[in-house]
Amino acid sequence: MAAVDFKIINNFFTPEELKVYESYCLNKLDAANEYRIDCQSFSPSWYDDPLMVALLNTKLPFVEKETNLQLLPAYAYWRYYIFGATLNEHTDREPCEISISVCIKKYDDWPFTIEDKEFELEEGQAILYAGCDQKHGRPGVYKGEGMAQMFLHYVNKNGPNAKFAYYDINSVKQL
Repeated sequence: MAAVDFKIINNFFTPEELKVYESYCLNKLDAANEYRIDCQSFSPSWYDDPLMVALLNTKLPFVEKETNLQLLPAYAYWRYYIFGATLNEHTDREPCEISISVCIKKYDDWPFTIEDKEFELEEGQAILYAGCDQKHGRPGVYKGEGMAQMFLHYVNKNGPNAKFAYYDINSVKQL
């Protein structure tokens, strides 16, 4: 049984917030060699990015309300999908017990799938899901212009994965 039922969250970020995050992501993307290529998606990614970690913490009460669970932050990162990216269907490691994926900026569509259901997230929308339990990914190969996606991961404070709170993603080998 999944830790939570997946669901779309509209207006996870306001239009004003999105402008700031979009600008931030594009500036980071332009900064030479400040990212690593995520071997899961073959796209630039930023782990433990200070802004994303701040959002992980400030969004905690909201995510707790959405899940009806007491949560602890695990880690945050964001990825910029590029032409040719892939994201095969998978489940995540234990620190991703409760996951939020948020569309920050997109120039075209590439659906997110959970348990064989497709969702097209619009800018500012998020999807809440149980990363460890619910298979998720994106179909085929991305053939678009670019997409900034943020990921916030939490664990149940009273569950078996609580030991993964404040997870040190930098201690893990290339994802």
